[in-house]
Order: sequence, then C-alpha cells, then structure tokens
Amino acid sequence: MSFINKNISAIKITVFTTLGILFAGGDIQAQSIITLKEATELALKNNLQIKQAEFSEALTAEDLKQSQFALYPTLNGSSNLNFNFGRSIDPLTNQFVNQAVTSTNGNLFAGVTLFQGFQLMNQISQNKYALEADKSNTQRIKNDLLLSVVTTYLQVLNSRDMLTASKQQLGISQQQLDREQIFYDEGEKTLADISQAKAQVATAELNVTNAQNAQDLNYLNLAQLLELDPSVPFKVEVPSIEDVKIENAVYSAPEIYKTALTNYPEIKLAEYRRMVFEKAVDVAKGNYYPRLTLQTGLGSGFSNGRMQAVDRVADGTNSPIGFVQSTNEVVVTPNYSTTFEKTPFRTQIDENYNQSIGFNLSIPLFNGFSARSSVRRAKVNLRNSEVSEQLAKNNLNKVVNQAVYDLKAAERRLNSATSAFESSKEAFNVIQQRYDVGLVNSLDYNQAQTNLNRAEFDLIQAKYDLIFRNKVIDYYLGNPISF
Repeated sequence: MSFINKNISAIKITVFTTLGILFAGGDIQAQSIITLKEATELALKNNLQIKQAEFSEALTAEDLKQSQFALYPTLNGSSNLNFNFGRSIDPLTNQFVNQAVTSTNGNLFAGVTLFQGFQLMNQISQNKYALEADKSNTQRIKNDLLLSVVTTYLQVLNSRDMLTASKQQLGISQQQLDREQIFYDEGEKTLADISQAKAQVATAELNVTNAQNAQDLNYLNLAQLLELDPSVPFKVEVPSIEDVKIENAVYSAPEIYKTALTNYPEIKLAEYRRMVFEKAVDVAKGNYYPRLTLQTGLGSGFSNGRMQAVDRVADGTNSPIGFVQSTNEVVVTPNYSTTFEKTPFRTQIDENYNQSIGFNLSIPLFNGFSARSSVRRAKVNLRNSEVSEQLAKNNLNKVVNQAVYDLKAAERRLNSATSAFESSKEAFNVIQQRYDVGLVNSLDYNQAQTNLNRAEFDLIQAKYDLIFRNKVIDYYLGNPISF
C-alpha cells in the first residue's frame, strides 16, 4: 500500500508539472502566424538587394532602348536672334547698313548614319545580352534568398521541436526528482540518489535554455531575412510532413547537373556575360571601318533692315545719260521717285528659304592604334568571361555532387537516428520498469534517460536535415521550394 501511495503521489506531481510546463510555454498574447509561402513572398517583396538588382535591370533596359533608337535619324532645330547697331553688315543681304538691325534665322537639321561598321546593330545585340544577364542576376538573388528563407524556416522548426522535447525531458527529470525526494523522505533512498536526480534536472534546464536561445536566434534571423521588425513577435506555421523519408535513388548527379545547366541562374548569368563580351569585340572592330552619314537641312531668316520698293513715280526732271554720235544731241532719261518699305516677315521667310543635302564619309587611317587597342582589350575581356563561365560550371558540378552526397548521407543518418531512438526508447522503458521495482539504481536510470534525450534530439535534427537536403536538390533542379 505504501508503494501504491508513493506512485499516486508521483503521478499527481507529474500532472501538475506537465501542466505548468504547457502553460509556461504557451503564448498569452496572440501572435501572427506566417506560413512558408508567406515568408517567401515577404522576402521577395521587402529584400533590398532584389530592389537594387531590379533597378540595375531597369537601367540596362533603358540602354537597350537607346541603342535601338540610335538607328533612327536625328532631327534638331536651331534659331538665333541678333541685334546690330551702327555700321554693320546685314546678315541676310550682306550689305553695309548704318542703322539698328534686328535679324533672326532658323534651321532644321536631320542626319542618319548609313554605315558604321555594323556597330549600331552589334551594340543592340550587346545590350540585349546585358539585359538578360541582369535578369539572370535578379533571379539568382531571388533564388539564393528563397533558399536562405527555407533554411532559416527549417531551423526555426527544428529549434521549436528541440525546445518542446527539452521541456518534456525537463518535466520527466523534475518528476524523477520529486519521486526521489519522496523516497528519500521515507528513508528508502540515499542522498546520492537525490544528487543524481538534481543533476539530471539541472542538465535538462540547461538544455531548455540552450534550445530557447537557439529558437530566439533563429526567429531573429528569419525576421531579418523578411525585413520585419524583430521586436514584433510572430510564429511560423508547422507544415504537414507525413513522410520525411525520400527515395533518392532516382537522383543522379550528372542528370541534375545537366538540368541545372539549362536553368541555374548562376550559369545563365555567366553565359550572357560571355555573350556581352563577344558582342563587345564586334563593336570594337567597327572602328576599323569607314563611317558614312547623310545630312539634310532646312533654313530661312528675317532682317528688319531689308527694304523693298512699293511705288515709283516720275518727278518731272530728266538726267542725261549720253550723246548722239552724229549730232551730239544729249540723250536724257526721266527721273523717278521711289517709295521703300520694310520687307514683310512672311515674304522674307519665303524668299530666304533654303535647303541642303550632303554625305559625309569618314575614313580611319591612323589614330594612334586606338582601334586595335580597343579590339585587343575586348578580346581579353572575352577570354576572361569564358574562364568565368567555365569556373561557374565547374563549381556547379561540385556543389551538385556534394548536394547528392549530402542527401544520401542525410537519409542514412535519419535511418540510423530512428533506429537509435527506438532502441533508446525501449531501453529506457525497461530501465524505468526495473527502476520502479528497485532493481536499477538512479545512476543507471539517469544514464538511460540521458541517452534517450540525446537520441530524440539527434532524430529531430536528422529529420530536418533530410528535408533541407531534399530542398537543395529542388533548388538546383529549378523546382519550386515548398513543403
């Protein structure tokens, strides 16, 4: 009867201890819950590096438009207004005048490049590749960010489960200490047994503290990735993962590498940058060729110094203009009085209207080897980009092989951790039953509990490690990263 009463008391203590842990771990204030999908959307929306990459992409798009508009003719106008005082030359009549003259003229010029060594077309192609490179760079930043969010999200879930398991182990340890205290008070246990139970509780409390710190740090890292205020608490939604064992026999590193070559942003970025430098060589070679341009112009002008006759009347007088050879008779002509007025603006514009058209041919003969130097620099940049592209491919091959190896290792680790946990759980149950009837001392019991705790922690970490390794494979395959 004494033994039954002791167990009833221990059960009561266990119930109250467990309830205390649950209430202590509960959140009094309601907190927002963020799903993985919402987390990725927030990261893509708020991340400043993505915004910078998009700004760079927009600038490159403008460069492309400008290079395309360079094929169109140019059209420019000019106008000037002059005020001359005293003796000066009328700019429209080229006559000396001794008066204040106000003159103006306007011109319209158009020009188009007919041939420039295909530089304009090559520049358009170069800017197209540059735009695709910037798009690939933006996608690379997004993919890297998504992988970081998923990684941190899984770390939060991992630390959450570790904290839950640590609190449960603390409850068990506290229960054991309470039982030991009851037996000690009745003289059935020694002080060494109490000390062992207290040490087990202290270790469990340390595990809870470490797990809580890890969870807080992971939440902080996730908030920073999402550009959220770390002072505003939130929770993450626990995804439904029914089967974490993943059949990875179908995963082949060469096949994954082959697929990644076609969609991995790092590779696309390196390829487009190499294409940019290829076109840069063609643009530089255009400096070897002549340049032919067509230019046309329209113009007219007005001067208030220009006069025109409006009336002519004989004044009744004559002026001699010569003699008749046979009679020496004077030959005269009547004199006229002429009335002048300023030529109207519209009339001058019509009369001064002029047109021009011409071709300009520029042939490079010698310019300090500048064309040759620009071509050589462009070729060096091209070779450097080719090396960078190959380095990117080599690095991708390495990380893909590493990812496949890590996935297989994670699956083996989970299988081992599952077996170890089941074995530790069975061993602990046996030890506990023997301990309850006094066949095992507290030292062996505490060691069995410690082994069970360690096996459970290893199992939790192995489960999330396998999930993460599988998401890394999805990342290289270009699949959406989700649960």
